[in-house]
Amino acid sequence: MMTFVCTASAQDRTIQNVLQEHADAIVASSRKSIGPAIDAVSSSGLLAAQTVLQQWQEKNLWFVEDEGAFYYAQPLDAETYTLFAFEDGAPVGDYNKAAIQQIKPNSGIRAMIGAALVQFQLNDPDPERRREALLAIQRDGEAAHLVPLRASIASETNVQIKALKQTTERLLTISFDTDDSARIAAIDGFDGSLSIDARAALNPVISTKIALSDTLPEGANVKGQIKAGSEVLPISDAFAMLVDAGLVTAQPTRDERKSALEANIVDGKVGGYAVADLNTQSARDAAYSALAANGTVPAYDPSFTMERAATAARFVEVYDEPSKAVTDAAEATLKSINRAVGINQTADLLLDGLSLASIYFLAAIGLAITFGVMGVINMAHGEFIMMGAYTGYVVQQIIPNYTASIIVAIPLAFAVTFAAGVAMERLIIRWLYSRPLETLLATFGVSIALQQIAKNIFGTQARPLTSPAWLDSALVFNDVLAISYIRIAIFVLALIFLGVFLFIMKKTRLGLETRAVTQNPSMAASMGINPDRVNMLTFGLGSGIAGVAGVAIGLYAKVTSELGADYIVQSFMTVVVGGVGNIWGTLLGAGMIGFFQKGIEWLNPSNTLAAQTYMIVFIIIFIQFRPKGIIALKGRAAGD
Repeated sequence: MMTFVCTASAQDRTIQNVLQEHADAIVASSRKSIGPAIDAVSSSGLLAAQTVLQQWQEKNLWFVEDEGAFYYAQPLDAETYTLFAFEDGAPVGDYNKAAIQQIKPNSGIRAMIGAALVQFQLNDPDPERRREALLAIQRDGEAAHLVPLRASIASETNVQIKALKQTTERLLTISFDTDDSARIAAIDGFDGSLSIDARAALNPVISTKIALSDTLPEGANVKGQIKAGSEVLPISDAFAMLVDAGLVTAQPTRDERKSALEANIVDGKVGGYAVADLNTQSARDAAYSALAANGTVPAYDPSFTMERAATAARFVEVYDEPSKAVTDAAEATLKSINRAVGINQTADLLLDGLSLASIYFLAAIGLAITFGVMGVINMAHGEFIMMGAYTGYVVQQIIPNYTASIIVAIPLAFAVTFAAGVAMERLIIRWLYSRPLETLLATFGVSIALQQIAKNIFGTQARPLTSPAWLDSALVFNDVLAISYIRIAIFVLALIFLGVFLFIMKKTRLGLETRAVTQNPSMAASMGINPDRVNMLTFGLGSGIAGVAGVAIGLYAKVTSELGADYIVQSFMTVVVGGVGNIWGTLLGAGMIGFFQKGIEWLNPSNTLAAQTYMIVFIIIFIQFRPKGIIALKGRAAGD
């Protein structure tokens, strides 16, 4: 085949000239000879080079032999194709399929073209395309990506993408560079890093296998000695390695020896022993040994044991990576990474504990008011939480905007549950102040009734209380440490309620009267304070706060009629551990229970029920030593 060679000057050189100079290699499509052609296109510096490589990789490169030219094509019909120039994308004409030749690179050539395309992707004017190319290289990098990646770093103007390029370059250097010093420098660059990609790149470097010391080549990178019979090398596996290496011969089993004896019976004898005399194992072993001495059957040593053979051999754990300097650097870096991961996992555990404590505090703050100020054991407290969550659900059915609906739902839930609390106090609670057991039974009955009413209205299926889109994601600090925005919102809400509660109790007349009734109701009444009114408003306030807590909890928990039952026990535990009637005690109790439960779950992540059990046991023990809680309250709530 004749090759058309363009004689254009260097400044007028086009991509067509480059392709025509390597036409023979391109048309032949042999992986052995195609390299210079791909290199010539990719290094031409021409704008059309990327288009050529992309079309070539997609098998859309066509050769017109009569013209000696290359184009890309679009089918016009089954037999006709429209060809386009690479330089400007202009159509050059319609050609019959028989007059043009499609260049069909195999998978190996397409991989080479893909590697050449990397330099264009890494220098694309669009920063997002550059970032996507880097992430693709991190997922499926090759040695061929190193050169264009390194060449693109110096010219990168985007600070974040430049850092990503440098990180990607270190990852590829660890995996593919042949220079040990470069690999060690790249490994050291990840010292203390929390990147999952860094750990993924380093773990193969320190991968090991167990081998027989006698079979290793000189200079093998040995990590340490392994004892046969240990957890990592059972006796059976060690013995199998010895057999595979040809260092020992597997002894015939009893069944195999029996079969060999049966196969060698001649005239009623085996190995010179009469068959009738082979009525003991020792006699059969002697006959077998006689056959083995004659070479008739494999040798057998009655004193041989697998354990003795395995323990006599020397086994070692050897690195797959031959360079000791590289594995030492990788081990040291991974140790620093594991230390950093441990610190961040601890911080993540503390955040989880803080988040759970915020939830318990929100659920218990209303109970702390009613239980502490009034001494009422309100078993229906959880149902006020449930009522608040259902209020949020109903509001979202009316207001489709999730942000606006939550803003409306919070004060509405407070109003609904405040009114329900006032009604409950006026109708039931105020008649039972001097009878705590009957109060417990009455509120328990109210709890069951409210659950059934909720089932009748909303059904038994969980109802969605959807959080706004801006709460869906998480605040990510690194690959280990993150916290969802919904948990942050609940924490902030808990702080707001703490502040509101302190303001009410310290700066308002209701707070002053509540504290007076708490410490000495008779004296408060003699000073003109109406204890019944204070009790009514206080119970309503506690119920209203429980309703707002229901909206917050419903954003991440399932909203059902049993929602409150999931939190009533934790609420009582929080109040009792913290100290009845003291808001700071409730805060400390919520923190203690939240952190303790998350700590147990971390130790035993597969069994959250065990965490609940251990937590209850802990609280029982704690109350034995601090029966009045962390912060004891003086006054009626303390039993005065």
